[in-house]
Formats: sequence, C-alpha cells, structure tokens
Amino acid sequence: MTTKTPGARDRNRAALTLAIKEDARDQLATAGAQALSLRAVARNLGMSSSAVYRYYPCRDDLLTALIIDAYTSLADAVERADHQGTPRERWLDIWRAVRAWALANRHEYALIYGSPVPGYKAPQDTIAPAGRVPLLLLTIARAAEVADAEIDTTLRGQLAAVADAISIDLPPGAFARVMVAWTQLFGVVGFELFGQLVGSADPADALFDFSAAAMADFVGL
Repeated sequence: MTTKTPGARDRNRAALTLAIKEDARDQLATAGAQALSLRAVARNLGMSSSAVYRYYPCRDDLLTALIIDAYTSLADAVERADHQGTPRERWLDIWRAVRAWALANRHEYALIYGSPVPGYKAPQDTIAPAGRVPLLLLTIARAAEVADAEIDTTLRGQLAAVADAISIDLPPGAFARVMVAWTQLFGVVGFELFGQLVGSADPADALFDFSAAAMADFVGL
C-alpha cells in the first residue's frame, strides 16, 4: 500500500489554517473571545476577508475550531500524565496535569471553562473532545470499583442514562461522586486562574493538593 503525499495545495491550506488559528489565539489573549474577528485575522495576515471566509465561513466556525483544539490539547496532556499506578495515584496525576495545562494555557482555559461567549452555541463536534477528561476520571472510578451512593431518583435516572450512552459500567451514585469532584477540579483551577484566591490561598499549590486528595477520598479511591 502506498501513502499519498500531501500536495502543495494541501500543505498551503494546512499552513494557512494554522496561521489563522494562531492569530485568533493572539486575539483571545489580547481582547477575549467576545472580540474575535475574522476581519481582524485577515488584516493581520495580509489576506482578504473573503479568503479567510473560505477556511472559516463565520466567527463561530473559527471559535469552534479553537475550542476543539483547546479541549484536545488539555486531554492529550492529561492522558500523557496518566501513569498506570493505583487509581488514587492516577487521580492525583490527572488533577495535577489539568492544573499544569491551565497555568500554561490561560487563555485557552478561559475559552473552554470561562464565561460563555454571547451568541455562541457550541455544536455537537465539541462534545467528544470535551468529554475526554471526565471520561478518564470515570474510568479510574470504575477500575477502583467505587461503590454506589444514595442519590436523588431523578439524578440516578439521569446518570444511569449517561453511563449507558458512554458504555461505562459504573453505579449512578459513584458517577455522581465523580461529577461532583470534576466540578471541584475546574472550580479550584478557575478560582486560581481568575484571581479569586489572591489574599487567601495564593500561591494555590497547597490548596490544590488538598482539594485533589479530599476529592479522591470523597470519590472512594
């Protein structure tokens, strides 16, 4: 079997796609997602607006590409950090990897876990990359055989349906514990990144490590 080598047109398209997204990330850093502008990207790259629109027909398409890239980058970093130790060791490694990625990619973190962009509705394409980190946490709970817990019948039905949809054999009560811990993870990271801990637990290393261990206890690892 022969492998087709990308032609010059494909290489140029890939290079321009990368350049467009890099300029858009610069806009995120300087003006925020709300101010993202395809016209500004075109101006900065010396392209016509119509040329940029051939790659991304509207701002939301470019925003979606950036969101998918951010979720993918985060999940890749987390999966690289997931050494095959005990479930608790894996849990702590994953938490630390999330924080390390967030501190190194503050604007991308704000894009996916900060304030929603007015008028933007994330498409289905973002669901799979967004779910990679929580799915890994659920997988760890499954490996640890976390026990069920008493939860509201409505929540039990909701989470049983989700567990069935993603094919993970985890009791709804255990699923609920992981979901609470997942929100705690991004809560403590968000508080640190957005300055909510200044004057209290700043720097936040000790608070973060305490939170990671406390949530491991809570989940039952």
